[in-house]
Amino acid sequence: MKKAMIRLRMSEHDAHYAGGLVNGSHMLDLLGDVATELLIWSDGDEGLFRAYKDAEFLAPVYAGDFLEAVGWFTKMGNTSRTMEFEVWKVAQPVKDAEYPSACDVLSEPILVARATGVCVVPKECQRGAQIPHEELL
Repeated sequence: MKKAMIRLRMSEHDAHYAGGLVNGSHMLDLLGDVATELLIWSDGDEGLFRAYKDAEFLAPVYAGDFLEAVGWFTKMGNTSRTMEFEVWKVAQPVKDAEYPSACDVLSEPILVARATGVCVVPKECQRGAQIPHEELL
């Protein structure tokens, strides 16, 4: 099974709440980008996100955190594509460090969000697999 992944640092502009806490909607934005890449691989089209199911926000994300969002297909119908997603915190700023730019790579990444999503690629938009389907599932 081939996984799509995006790495991104949360910025001060992403922080929405006190203490630099990032809104969970940013995790869903990342998952939408991962889904788009998967759909391009499977159909040569960006497709349309139909629904998130079981979206869970499991740990806080703060400005300065580095995240990896990953996704993979679990089911492919005629037009629908079901995917699983995870967002992992892999590095974070050091609080109260001597240097304000200090960051640590986490020895154990932290699962901060997970979800199931369903996307649709209309038949008329399916241009064909860009990667063999047997590699995608």
